[in-house]
Amino acid sequence: MDGTPTPTLRALLGRRDLRLRLVLDEASLAVEALDRPMRWVHSSDLTDPTPFLADDLVLLTTGTQFDGARPRDVDAYVARLAQRGVLGLGFGSGVHRVGVPAELIAACAARGLALFEVPYDIPFIAIARAHAEAIAAQAYARRTWALETQRALAIAALRPRGLEATLTELARRLDCWVGMYDASGALVHEHPHGDSTADPGRQREAIASMASALLARGGSASRTLEHGGTTHTLFTLGRTGHLRGVIAIAAAAHDPETRAVVTSVIAMAGLALEQGEQLSRSRRRLHRQLLGSLLEDDPSLARRVLGALPPAPVVVALAEGERAGALAEWADQQRSDAAPPPFVAESADGVVICLHETDAGSLEDLATRFAVRIGVSDPADYSAFSRAHAQAAAALRRGRPGVTLYRQVGTASVLSALLTDEARLVAASRLAPLRAHDAQGGELERSLRVWLEHDAQFEQAASALGIHRHTLRTRVAQAGTLLGVDLGAFPARAELWAALQAAQD
Repeated sequence: MDGTPTPTLRALLGRRDLRLRLVLDEASLAVEALDRPMRWVHSSDLTDPTPFLADDLVLLTTGTQFDGARPRDVDAYVARLAQRGVLGLGFGSGVHRVGVPAELIAACAARGLALFEVPYDIPFIAIARAHAEAIAAQAYARRTWALETQRALAIAALRPRGLEATLTELARRLDCWVGMYDASGALVHEHPHGDSTADPGRQREAIASMASALLARGGSASRTLEHGGTTHTLFTLGRTGHLRGVIAIAAAAHDPETRAVVTSVIAMAGLALEQGEQLSRSRRRLHRQLLGSLLEDDPSLARRVLGALPPAPVVVALAEGERAGALAEWADQQRSDAAPPPFVAESADGVVICLHETDAGSLEDLATRFAVRIGVSDPADYSAFSRAHAQAAAALRRGRPGVTLYRQVGTASVLSALLTDEARLVAASRLAPLRAHDAQGGELERSLRVWLEHDAQFEQAASALGIHRHTLRTRVAQAGTLLGVDLGAFPARAELWAALQAAQD
């Protein structure tokens, strides 16, 4: 901010040419009585001038209204001034009486109202003019500050990573913390780093929570957040229905010049993000096309176009969910000069993420942040990219919420991999005769399952069922008749086992 002092009573009392003298001790005054912005200087000798006064002004008087007044009348006069919001009372000494009346000093001390003495040779108009000059000087300084700030912000916008540079410059000019949240509600830039002025833990949570709430509503808005004694103002970026993020500023209400600067930065940031979104869409289209060459196990085209890919061995991940698109947008904005970023492309199967195997741990955070399911392949070279992609798809199909590794599901039986909705439907139809029989009180299906689990050995299976082996033989024969198959043959037993597995899955 500019270095011009705000017009206050303290600044007025500090003018050596006016020789004003504060009568009361500063410790006895109301809080910030000397440092609150002072609106104007008014003079009146009325017994009750309050109908003609405004808040936050200084009143000058020669004291004629106190002639013959009793102490309680003087106290009532001061009480009215204090209740009206008058910052201070200046007494013109030597006009009607020399010095400040003792009863007026006592009344002002009781109310905490600043009382100062004006020398006889200092006209009231000189005091009003001095304050008017201070107001004009501040207005000029604020306009000059606004122009210089706008120029500095324009220069910052031309630097690499112009939006971040602009926000950093804004934080310096406002001398406060400024942070930007992306469309997912994540803090992507701040200055000064790690400083939101107070209570960094809970305050950050409160700011992030409000930013996420504004983004969830989807409409352009601004909100003020009071937390831990600090005021933050939040502004959405982008148009209604297409919000791109939120800017948070650790400051309360601003003067017109500051509001104009902040408004221009919000508009600039929204435009920059909108243009960035157009570039992002073009990049994502390009990545979708490059994915086709990678699925042919040929990374040469992608390397020529992108310059580099994550070094092998890589893992291929496939993400699916309502916010998978937001994940793709977020990943596109993550740029790193130190190493090739993960390759991300949208496809009909979901969002494909290719990254070095040592970075696979970051997928857990992505699954949580964007509430998506992610299937992850085993490490592979680019010459086996298509196989890794197929593994990721298999892990995604058979996985649960969060991240599922192919090695966690790839060890399952071949039979479980073949289970489909159609297979389950066929199995249920095939076992219908057994289930119809068992509905009348039989146990053919359970007996067959236990018998097959014991390698079709009657002794062991009968013992597990708690029945005689001849009873089990009778049940197996009866089941074969109902199903129309010879369960003495291995192919029939294998098909029956498959049907039992599919029917219970």
